[in-house]
Amino acid sequence: MSGKQSAVARVPRRRLDGVLLLDKAIGISSNHALQAARRLFRAEKAGHTGTLDPLATGLLPLCFGEATKFSGELLDADKQYLATVQLGATTDTADAEGRVLERRPVACVSGQLPDVLAKFRGEIEQVPPMYSALKRDGKPLYEYARAGVEVERKARRVHIHELELVGQDLPTVDDRFSFAVRCSKGTYVRTLAADIGERLGCGAHLAALRRTAIGAITLDRAHTLDELEKLDAETRDRLLLPVDFLLAALEKADLDAVSAARLRQGQAVPRRGKGGGRVRAYDDHGRFLGLCLQVGDDMLKPLRLIAEGQGSGT
Repeated sequence: MSGKQSAVARVPRRRLDGVLLLDKAIGISSNHALQAARRLFRAEKAGHTGTLDPLATGLLPLCFGEATKFSGELLDADKQYLATVQLGATTDTADAEGRVLERRPVACVSGQLPDVLAKFRGEIEQVPPMYSALKRDGKPLYEYARAGVEVERKARRVHIHELELVGQDLPTVDDRFSFAVRCSKGTYVRTLAADIGERLGCGAHLAALRRTAIGAITLDRAHTLDELEKLDAETRDRLLLPVDFLLAALEKADLDAVSAARLRQGQAVPRRGKGGGRVRAYDDHGRFLGLCLQVGDDMLKPLRLIAEGQGSGT
């Protein structure tokens, strides 16, 4: 750790609520990125909304304080990536970090790629890679893989909403191409790359990956750790988004003072709406209260509330 980082680490942490959109760098884990951001902001409590592999870069929303109560909101959202595929070599991890298992000549040409990619659009089945955090008998698959043990994995259905070629110069010296993909939760882009390579007959692995969006949240609003380190504390704090940012896609429920007070006490309150829907609730001053569930067509039930007086971005 550098002297600068040590100095930051010695500063007392503070109560801080908000969401940071981070552009994660290559070569670091999501937890490393989280802890580095937590030190910079001197936040008491922090969490991320889902991990990116060390090989991957791009959008990684981080939550501070009360926002951590809603960190799971993005787990089910569609993800978008820009992927670079290396043809002609398969690896045990299906990406560039793995050990090369086989090399094959690349005989495909540019004209084949659009037709092959078209076969992977829509609902497809994927066999999860051995190097993944999925568990078997309580143990992550990657632990079996590191021990040289391969276990049977059931294929899972995922949805590839969009899959488009964004760069192709085949045949080239390095035999690479890139694609943009929007996919459902549970999709392994490295498995997608490896399966495309098999369909082309030459094998492949994921050479690079950049996450560009999660749901409606896009990378263009994110900041790198290097950028954040160069800012003064006040400017850095202004980059934080409010606690309710991750719930922006949900319907808004504005409550009067009496209903807001009852909701804060954990009580259900009357409210007209469509049963079964989740909503974000606010008091009569526009202050965010938390996540609620519309029960039937006349009642609002609290699910996760923020601590009273908390929830601002700075």
